[in-house]
Amino acid sequence: MDTINAGDTAWVLASAGLVLLMTPGLALFYGGMVRAKSVLNMMMMSFIALGTVTVVWVLWGYGESFGTSVAGLGIVGNPLGHIGLQDLLSADAVMGPAGHQIPTLAFAAFQGTFAIIAVALVSGAIADRARFSTWTVFTVLWATVVYFPVAHWVFDVATPTHLGGWIANRLKAIDFAGGTVLEINCGAAGLALALVVGKRLGFRKDPMRPHNLTLVMLGAGLLWFGWFGFNAGSALAATGSTAVIWMNTLVAGAIGMLTWLGVERVRDGHATSLGAASGLVAGLVAITPSCSAVTPVGAIAIGGLAGATCAYAVAWKFRYGYDDSLDVVGVHLVGGLVGTIGIGLFASKVAPAGVDGLFYGGGVDQLWRQIVAAVAVLVFSFIATGAIGLGLHRAMGFRVDRDDEMRGVDLSEHLETAYDLVPRGGRLGVGSAAQHLPDARHHDGHAPTPALATIPTGDLR
Repeated sequence: MDTINAGDTAWVLASAGLVLLMTPGLALFYGGMVRAKSVLNMMMMSFIALGTVTVVWVLWGYGESFGTSVAGLGIVGNPLGHIGLQDLLSADAVMGPAGHQIPTLAFAAFQGTFAIIAVALVSGAIADRARFSTWTVFTVLWATVVYFPVAHWVFDVATPTHLGGWIANRLKAIDFAGGTVLEINCGAAGLALALVVGKRLGFRKDPMRPHNLTLVMLGAGLLWFGWFGFNAGSALAATGSTAVIWMNTLVAGAIGMLTWLGVERVRDGHATSLGAASGLVAGLVAITPSCSAVTPVGAIAIGGLAGATCAYAVAWKFRYGYDDSLDVVGVHLVGGLVGTIGIGLFASKVAPAGVDGLFYGGGVDQLWRQIVAAVAVLVFSFIATGAIGLGLHRAMGFRVDRDDEMRGVDLSEHLETAYDLVPRGGRLGVGSAAQHLPDARHHDGHAPTPALATIPTGDLR
């Protein structure tokens, strides 16, 4: 039996906790960005992923992602290879180089939290209009058909007795913590799903401002906090290389925020809190694949480029007419592309990955590998997600009825509202309306129901 390194194991388990916290952080981030009538539904779309993806990860997701490649192709792992994670309970189930072994089950727990937030990220593209039941089924199908195979491509590193995924081991592209697996994958999926579900009522006509920017900034702060586990935890050890990755994560988030605010100031005349939160996330998205390949100066370049580029990219939905509600495409897809391809430009041999990019004398060798990896994941995710979305849309209906969308998906999907907007002492408070909610189901088109008659409708837009 190999000796387990207690310090490294503690770091990986703590990092798993940090990444798990990112999903409730994302729920706050997304929840604050939607209108008041949709906030609970938006948060529930993240929380349900905590339930569904955790279960399927234990049953077959880990096997698909890190099991023996089917037919030795490096495309997908055997879903039955680690079913129930029973084989990882043995004291002999360890991984890592000599002196840095950790329990394989700790690694499985860490990677499971990645799968959870990946699925939750996609939900931002279809905010305000999706059926919760259909979304719940989608979380299982998308994780199984799209996320787990792509995780196998990129994260499953080969050993003398294990083939691993094709991007990591044959193409030899660098993606340290998920720029392709999570960011590009989720951004392409979000675009496909937004096209399937269609535009929100009033898109490009009615104001659809975030209803609570305090929640947005709190969520962004929790995301940044969790991202240190996301990136530095992916080192699977507490070493000097981990410190480099941690610092790059700090730097990229900071410069992403600053450059986004700079673009806003020049373009619009104001630096906004939403811009600060969005720029922070854009910088973090871009450094996710590249945090082991660049120096802190390189992290400034990549994070700054992502902050500025994404600040412009979020407006593409208005120009091209796709309704990506919460900018999954503009931030995660575009930021993921900047960070993944940026490795081919800004990588330095003095960083842990030990590769030089074009600007450091390495030529285009690493650059073309990064481009192929990014394009392969983008195309696969877009096509596969579109097929899943269309199938569910025809079988179950992915979008709520027009009247339910106008009234708000919190009521139509969950029979709840986020805020009690009736003054104290009023005849009926929204927060206590559960006993009357069957009446709210009998909506006759446009007239308010008795249970909702006293709610200021302008506050729910």
